[in-house]
Amino acid sequence: MIPLAKLKSLAKEHGTPLFIIDHDELRANYRQFKKYLPRVQVYFAVKANSDPAIVRTLYKEGASFDVASMPEFKIVYENIKHMPAKQRQDWIWDKIIYANPTKPTDTLEELDKYKPLVTFDNLEEIHKIKKHAPHAGLALRLKVPNTGAMVELSSKFGASPGEAVDLILEADRLGLTVEGISFHVGSQTTNFDNYVQALSLTANIFQEAKDRGYTKMNLVDIGGGFPAPYDSSVKPFKELAKVINSEITRLFPKEIQILAEPGRFLVATAGYSVSAVVGKAIRDGKPCYYINDGVYHTYSGVIFDHCHYPIKAFKKGATQISAVFGPTCDALDVVSMAENLPALERGDFVYSTNIGAYSHASSTYFNGFPPAKVVHVNE
Repeated sequence: MIPLAKLKSLAKEHGTPLFIIDHDELRANYRQFKKYLPRVQVYFAVKANSDPAIVRTLYKEGASFDVASMPEFKIVYENIKHMPAKQRQDWIWDKIIYANPTKPTDTLEELDKYKPLVTFDNLEEIHKIKKHAPHAGLALRLKVPNTGAMVELSSKFGASPGEAVDLILEADRLGLTVEGISFHVGSQTTNFDNYVQALSLTANIFQEAKDRGYTKMNLVDIGGGFPAPYDSSVKPFKELAKVINSEITRLFPKEIQILAEPGRFLVATAGYSVSAVVGKAIRDGKPCYYINDGVYHTYSGVIFDHCHYPIKAFKKGATQISAVFGPTCDALDVVSMAENLPALERGDFVYSTNIGAYSHASSTYFNGFPPAKVVHVNE
């Protein structure tokens, strides 16, 4: 963890708002994931934080990458330019999965030369892939329970278990190869039973496909959802890993490759935000502070990710329940209505920890305010 004195020093040096990424924490999170899930190949979900420096650090650690757009694909590809062209071509197959089940035709046409691994979850997508990316390998995205997840995904993506094998056989009939099954239990999943149910459903699909003559599947992509330790209510990762390891060993022979797409788990605790108080008021007896970062910027996860990032002060003193607002003129720009803060003055710094995922990645230029400056430490 970056010392508070260092955070304050960086804010004085670079100005605010400031978004700080600790690469030691990135490496520690990756190594923890591999320690407790040694059979699982990590495909970092680039959408969680697409900063190229993060991609480079995780690549050096051994990570593969889950991308969901051509710009994300290119961020990864551009950071392996040092490799010979033939090695880059081979590398795409092992190191990138295009895990957006619905893809524009021009994206498929651009991807096809790389012979990528892509996901799909419906009949229309099969025919689109056949026409525009016939050299792609496929993974069927399965609809699974998302109970208790902070962000539910099953209503938008995933084939129902009852239609799964029919879709696999249709892809095969068209000359495409379905490599395996993928699923996502929902982001920041603290209900570990979601993984148990999803793995059981996947094993059933494997068996049904085999019974109906399809034996080409050799991978299971268990998606993301691995919870970041935002607070003490989140169970330790090793407890979830124990559940997953047990089910993988029970259900899938060793020759089946297991993939995962952690995003939040790898980058959440590596991110810090430092901002400054630019205004203050008393409203209905409550202190209200206006800072130069907000929900249209680093705190976008408050809106898009259903996440709360506690605001903390460097200043000491008796605290009072206070509101914190962002800098824009929009009434939606509310970071928090209830933070324990000491009396603050204009120019005082405040900070948040565990804000590395789905935060700066979805910052905007709304109202003319640019995203926070990014600073990397311990690269």
